[in-house]
Amino acid sequence: MAEQAAHQNDTPAEEADDKDVDQSAPAKRKLSGRAKTILIALALGALAGIAIWYLRYESHGKYLQDTNDAQVRADMVVVAPRVAGYVAEVFVQDNQDVRVGQPLVRIDPRDSRAQAAQANAQIAVANAQADSARAQVEEQYAAIDQAQAQLTAAQARAAHDAAEVRRYRPLAASGAESREQLASLELAARQSADQARAQAAAVEMQRRRVASYGTQIRQGLAQAQAARAQLASANVNVGATLIRAAINGRVGDKTVEVGQYAQTGTRLMSLVPLDRLYVTANFKETQLALMRPGQPVEIKVDALDGITLKGRVASFSPGTGAQFSLLPPQNATGNFTKITQRVPVRIELEATPEVRRLLVPGLSVTATVDTISAKDEIDRLRDRQRQLNQRER
Repeated sequence: MAEQAAHQNDTPAEEADDKDVDQSAPAKRKLSGRAKTILIALALGALAGIAIWYLRYESHGKYLQDTNDAQVRADMVVVAPRVAGYVAEVFVQDNQDVRVGQPLVRIDPRDSRAQAAQANAQIAVANAQADSARAQVEEQYAAIDQAQAQLTAAQARAAHDAAEVRRYRPLAASGAESREQLASLELAARQSADQARAQAAAVEMQRRRVASYGTQIRQGLAQAQAARAQLASANVNVGATLIRAAINGRVGDKTVEVGQYAQTGTRLMSLVPLDRLYVTANFKETQLALMRPGQPVEIKVDALDGITLKGRVASFSPGTGAQFSLLPPQNATGNFTKITQRVPVRIELEATPEVRRLLVPGLSVTATVDTISAKDEIDRLRDRQRQLNQRER
């Protein structure tokens, strides 16, 4: 009886379990079908996403060349003195904006002014020497005129004595005149001829002195010209003691102070033209095949989160960065390891004045160049090279 009762008690429970199993089976089948539908939808969505990505990549994405090896740059001007001296005044402060022609630094001008005064004195001395030589030339011309007159008189006297000798010689031969008289006339003729020659030599000597004085005049004029050149140089140095801004920009890296001795060419400060900023992006050599000047660039500056700037490819460096380094690599020596090189590309910025005021040289940027405009260029180049190779064969 007890066993029957237990059997009767167990039967309803087992029947209840069987009913639960029978009822949960359709639910599981239903849940499994829904999961399969979701998985299939996800798979189809993934495939569609991949297809869309592939199509976009093939149509445009593969023509986008980007690099984060890029920085904002500016052609900074180093301010350095042309003349050495002590700094007398400094007119600007660190990070101050300046305009073209604005005074920056004044070097003590006394040494340069002393050089200018010395050059002026040399000009005066040279002019005085030239004037003295001119006066001597005038005196010498007067002496030449007098000597020329004396020469003319001596030549006339020598001609007269020679004529007397010719006239007395036949008379002395016939006995009409004494030979002593003829000898006296011949002696007088020789003396007058010698005197005429000596006077001619004196005239020639005085003319040579005129030429010598002319040389002194030219020498004095040349010395005056050299002194004027020295004066011009000294005046330039006097003007160079006041150093002015060569461009519009902002003062940076200022190292000059009043009382400091500044050597010629020593850097005193730098002027950064913030209105002429550009980007230098160092692209890999494998990214340059389709890159051309004028192509659009998308620029993201790390310091300007969320702001995207526009730009244009301006130019390419004539060599890789390694070629312009202090110690260029010599691949012909030792073991060689091929390393992908980078070429600096200059990119012109297109930004509003408000944005430009936030940019400074050295900021890191990410540059993306759209090269789709030259997508057929490689094929054209390849075809032309193939035609050239065929002609050479």
